[in-house]
Amino acid sequence: MNDPNVILLTGATGYVGGRLLDSLEQKGRRIRCLARRPEHLRHRVGETTEVAPGDVLDPGSLPEALRGVRAAYYLIHSMGASRAFEERDRQGARNFAAAARAAGVERIIYLGGLGGSDARLSPHLRSRQEVGDLLRSSGVPVIEFRASIILGSGSLSFEMIRALVERLPVMVTPRWVSIPAQPIAIRDVLSYLVAALDCDAQGSPIFQIGGADRVSYGDIMTEYARQRGLRRWMIPVPFLTPRLSGLWLGLVTPIYARVGRSLIDGVRNPTVVTDDRAARAFPIRPLGLREAIAATIRVEDEEFAVTRWSDALAVAGPLASWGGARFGSRFVASRAIQCAASPGEVFAVLQRIGGKTGWYFGNWLWRLRGALDLLVGGVGLRRGRSRPHELRVGDTIDVWRIEAVTPGRFLRLAAEMKLPGRAWLQFEIDPAEEGCMLRQTAIFDPVGLGGQLYWYGLLPVHEVVFRGMLRSIASRAARHHPR
Repeated sequence: MNDPNVILLTGATGYVGGRLLDSLEQKGRRIRCLARRPEHLRHRVGETTEVAPGDVLDPGSLPEALRGVRAAYYLIHSMGASRAFEERDRQGARNFAAAARAAGVERIIYLGGLGGSDARLSPHLRSRQEVGDLLRSSGVPVIEFRASIILGSGSLSFEMIRALVERLPVMVTPRWVSIPAQPIAIRDVLSYLVAALDCDAQGSPIFQIGGADRVSYGDIMTEYARQRGLRRWMIPVPFLTPRLSGLWLGLVTPIYARVGRSLIDGVRNPTVVTDDRAARAFPIRPLGLREAIAATIRVEDEEFAVTRWSDALAVAGPLASWGGARFGSRFVASRAIQCAASPGEVFAVLQRIGGKTGWYFGNWLWRLRGALDLLVGGVGLRRGRSRPHELRVGDTIDVWRIEAVTPGRFLRLAAEMKLPGRAWLQFEIDPAEEGCMLRQTAIFDPVGLGGQLYWYGLLPVHEVVFRGMLRSIASRAARHHPR
């Protein structure tokens, strides 16, 4: 732990820190992550990345983690803490600043929040700016970025916006919805953080960063609704206090009421860029609102497509299912079964699914669904299959289109029936000591409240049909397996 090129990363289990870890590893940087629970992080890091136990609230744990470090990222805040987060943030920053100075760290890079430096600043934003001041007081040069709303799948602000727009056709909106902000895409935030390692800034500059557009939370919700094809109405009211807004968010979004109150308390402050120092210092041109939201949805699709649900979900037993699991905006129902057949034999059964072979269970229900689809202008089941015993990407199977296939291992189908959202059905085959494990996952990305009602309304039917299909595939493959 004495590499002069090593970079210390705090907050690697958080939203920004986790993504920054990936970006730095892709650039071949030597990283050491500070983690209170190293066992929760070791499986996520690359081979050359170290994980050091430590906690900024425990001064004695920091010297060893900082030994030999040239630059350190400070990406820690305690907004979700059960007691006053301001004092925890203050204590953590003091401890880290002192340890960094003692270790000879050459640069600290910190991500704080935009907002004017006046008495009306919210406790959340005031704490973020105070942390920057405490880090600078150590004498170690600090590059501080102050950002507005961060747009990215998984960010607190974006998930709040997504949940509100997806779930509420009519929204009663408090005054904070019209406060000006300058939202920035997570991609651009990461670009600034990575560039700060090698920039030639002198002293401890503060860079204000934001996207290309000045908008409000209401504008962000309207643009998200437009890109999702949703019609939403907002009714402004003057009497929703930050406390009431936080409790309301806790009911209708995935955000805890305590965190929601802190977040809303900060939203009432304008967060816009008032100087262009960042634009002059870095060759980064941030995305505008429309492009940032489109990029978030697009990247989320790509990340979701490559996710292996056998890794993300632990099997509780044969045919275990998670009908209410949420991943981003999507619902996931996954189940697995042990097959007394080889992966190739199971895939051979999968290869014949649909068309004249049918769907291995509840074919009359599939025909009914096809007929209903035709009634509303969909494709129904009339397309069948052009290749009865072969799967090729782009081919159609009844109301589905083959989106991805790996012979003997994987099949993903994308629904082309009329739906209040998007749907996929995928199968994964993993070798086992005796035979193989077949996992089936149904994925639904709902559009609005109608999409969510559709998922929950048909969940019992899907549970019966998909469970029966999985059992039937395993049974047919076993019958062809030599004993």
